[in-house]
Amino acid sequence: MEVLKYFTNNQFLASGSNNFYKVYDPSLGEHIANMPKLTVKEVRQVIDNAHKGYLEWSKTPIMKRVQVLYKVRELLVEKMEELTYICAREHGKNWNEAEGDVLKAKEGLELAISMPSLITGESLMDASVGYDTVSYREPLGVFAGIAPFNFPAMIPMGWMAPVCIACGNSIVIKVSGATPMTSLKIAELYRQVGLPDGVLNIVCCDRNDTQELLSNDKIKGVTFVGSTKVGRIVYEKAAKHGKRVQCLCEAKNHALVLNDAALDRTAAGIINSAFGCAGQRCMALPVVVAEEQIADALVAKIKELASKIKIGKAYDRDTQLGPVYSKEHKQKVLEWISKGLDEGAEMVLDGRDVVVKGSENGFYIGPTILDKVTPEMTVGQKEIFGPVLCIKRVKNFDEGLKVMNSSPYANGSVIFTQSGYFAREFARNTHGGMVGINVGIPVPIGVFSFTGHKQSFFGDLHCLGKDSYRFFTEQKTVTTRWFDEEEKKMTTVSTWDGTI
Repeated sequence: MEVLKYFTNNQFLASGSNNFYKVYDPSLGEHIANMPKLTVKEVRQVIDNAHKGYLEWSKTPIMKRVQVLYKVRELLVEKMEELTYICAREHGKNWNEAEGDVLKAKEGLELAISMPSLITGESLMDASVGYDTVSYREPLGVFAGIAPFNFPAMIPMGWMAPVCIACGNSIVIKVSGATPMTSLKIAELYRQVGLPDGVLNIVCCDRNDTQELLSNDKIKGVTFVGSTKVGRIVYEKAAKHGKRVQCLCEAKNHALVLNDAALDRTAAGIINSAFGCAGQRCMALPVVVAEEQIADALVAKIKELASKIKIGKAYDRDTQLGPVYSKEHKQKVLEWISKGLDEGAEMVLDGRDVVVKGSENGFYIGPTILDKVTPEMTVGQKEIFGPVLCIKRVKNFDEGLKVMNSSPYANGSVIFTQSGYFAREFARNTHGGMVGINVGIPVPIGVFSFTGHKQSFFGDLHCLGKDSYRFFTEQKTVTTRWFDEEEKKMTTVSTWDGTI
């Protein structure tokens, strides 16, 4: 059994810990590796390494920093197929989805490479007569990244590491114990291009030792992606210790389908959004709110398309739906389906008994559709994180918007319509931070920020886009006055010297 190593100071090191997370191939249900849970002493040493790395890296001109990242980007493209396979094997995404995960890491690198043009400051000559003011942004120090299992390339190595590093900081990323291998492989690319020691660090530890990342004085900021329950704890504890924090949390995204929607294309979009990545993404579409007039026809089309989805091993190129990532998670999703039926939902398509020939021990759940889900049913309120689609029926646009906005989460919200009027009304009045108009997964490209709202996000600055460099830097403003010969002789200065 392979025992994985953690990454610090450009080395892969064996942990002295005897505690491990088990890494599985969910397509086969096979245990393929162990990821050590670092001791708190090891975590502290990694943080110390990161601090030393920051002291040197922060003095490196930004053009040189992004040249290093450009080399990483080139290697990542070269290794795309290998990285895709690793991601599909350890997570369970189908090949296309796993490749997309890696491509999103590339997108994060490309955003970081553009930092020299984004991070430039502002200046004003004669802000007051003879006084010039300039503002610029400086790195803060060591950041901690706490990453989830569901995007082992995109989130830690696309959202977290590249911009943080481009801005002159160092980072310690705690990867998921279930899916650490993709991140470790990408770390190897950073090592190959000669990133200085301590700038990028990849660790794994249990919840108790993760507290060190939230309290250690050398950590200046924390970026987190995960559940709302844990995100709230991370936000409170890290902020209590004076750290800058952003926490991207769970969701229950809804799509409103109006009577005038193009039903065939809408159903296809819903299939992709609800069952892609086996529903294991915070921007999945687990709820459709349909106007009653077209609800029956829409559900029939969705059922027809979902019934044709090919389920199989993640790394088989023709697979359309792979397994969920773990046996335990499969059980939780199955329990949610049963709960929905107990609450009174109507089963339209049942994916609970799926078996893939030759992979009978894999963690598979087929597309599942629950109709006539009402507002009081928890199955339509809580995040299931599986290939389960709930249908809610409403009389009109206003009722649909009300149902959607009643959710405590507000990552994304979608409308399917051909009406410009209702599309505009929806965009203006939905609580969702990322809005799709006939777009089922309204995740913007990385030059825009990932803007979740309500209990889907805690913090002030989002990841990606312009918020990304603002989060990973702090602003400094310098006001300058140069004396002429007459002013050199002055013996009194105004109380409001240069400020009025």
